[in-house]
Amino acid sequence: MTAGRGNWGSRVGFVMAAAGSAVGLGNLWKFPYLTWENNGGAFVIVYLLAVLVIGLPLMMSEILVGRKTQLSPVPAFTSLGGKKWSALGWLGVTSGAIIQAYYIVIAGWSLRSFVQCLGWSLQGYIAPAESEFGEFLSNGPLQIGLAFLFTLFTASIVYRGIGGGIEKANKILMPALFAILMYLVLTALTMEGRSEALTKIFMPNLSTLKLRGFLEAVGQAFFSLSLGLGAMVTYGSYLDKKESIFKSALWVVVLDTLVALLACVAMFTIIFSVSGLGSRVSGSTIGMLFITLPDLFYTHMPGGVILGPLFFVLVAFAALSSTISLGEVTTSLVIDLIGWTRARATIVTTCVVFIGSILSALSLGANGLLSSFEFFEGKKGVLSTLDHLAANWMLPVGGFLITLFVGWKLGRRTCMDELGLLQSNPAFTAWLWIVRIVAPAAVLILLISVIMGKDFS
Repeated sequence: MTAGRGNWGSRVGFVMAAAGSAVGLGNLWKFPYLTWENNGGAFVIVYLLAVLVIGLPLMMSEILVGRKTQLSPVPAFTSLGGKKWSALGWLGVTSGAIIQAYYIVIAGWSLRSFVQCLGWSLQGYIAPAESEFGEFLSNGPLQIGLAFLFTLFTASIVYRGIGGGIEKANKILMPALFAILMYLVLTALTMEGRSEALTKIFMPNLSTLKLRGFLEAVGQAFFSLSLGLGAMVTYGSYLDKKESIFKSALWVVVLDTLVALLACVAMFTIIFSVSGLGSRVSGSTIGMLFITLPDLFYTHMPGGVILGPLFFVLVAFAALSSTISLGEVTTSLVIDLIGWTRARATIVTTCVVFIGSILSALSLGANGLLSSFEFFEGKKGVLSTLDHLAANWMLPVGGFLITLFVGWKLGRRTCMDELGLLQSNPAFTAWLWIVRIVAPAAVLILLISVIMGKDFS
């Protein structure tokens, strides 16, 4: 291992950090939203199968590359495949930096909503005007300020390194996240819509799932696990050789999926318990999360004065655990390629990425040029453009190339050694077949659907 890079203190440390990377806003709202839009249970079944058959093998592949080389993505792929494969590493790092730039802006909204809900809990709830959230988005200095605060939180943890920063932080963030989420779920289950919600989620009717829903389930399984952006390669590079890649990856997948399902139970119960809410779900995922839910906490849910602020602590923790991993991808690259100290690498990469955050923050209405910028049809503004570019093109292309690299370029012996399996082991045969055939075919289908007009952003 490169001197000074550090390593995880235990498998638990890795699992908490990797699960933190995977768990984010996509688990807390996008998965429940897509599940609702695709009529529940059948979508969940396809999602779970996709996570098991595609997500888990791909995650193992990325961790394998990182641990084998004990390097960040660019030097890792270069050392194993030669200079031409360094492009795959650069694609992952660039994807991570782009996502971090705009994700931090959205994450900053959780800080504002937390303060807002705290004020309502202490002084009484006053329903905001309909235009209030739009005015908030167009407030450029406030958007930049909130993004800066979240950037500061993220950088301060990455700055402290693997054991003393990222691992320690995630050992606090992830248990706290689960505790708050369980409180939300248990409170929601006291509401009258719980029976309908559980039936909708866990009683599949395959006849209701259309091709669009099938693609969205596979896409969500891929995007939810932080695949294709270098995070799992980077985190895998700090994993001890004695740890099982399969068991480590399995725990990450289980925790990530559990958060998504628990969030789904809570959201569906609320939707079925509040009259007329079901028809408002399709309006806007962001609007539902930051506008509708706070109102519901204070007007319909028991213990809303506690749930309101707690929910946005949950959102902030989920976002922070993700931005930490994204920050580590770029920081580790500079440490490995240039040999800078972690402190210098963290500061410089954070400043570079924050430039993208400023552009994203100002594209929400504060700056006409940045807000009206349109490269992809229907995606106006820098933030929407970056989101569309990363989700629809960069991540699927990266995931597809990783399957080709690990499945066909890396070689059986290297894979067997890292996975600790014999060539005759049926588990190894199944994994290799999935990585070589099934996973690339599935990701290729996602890419083709994007070319045909499907939007996964």
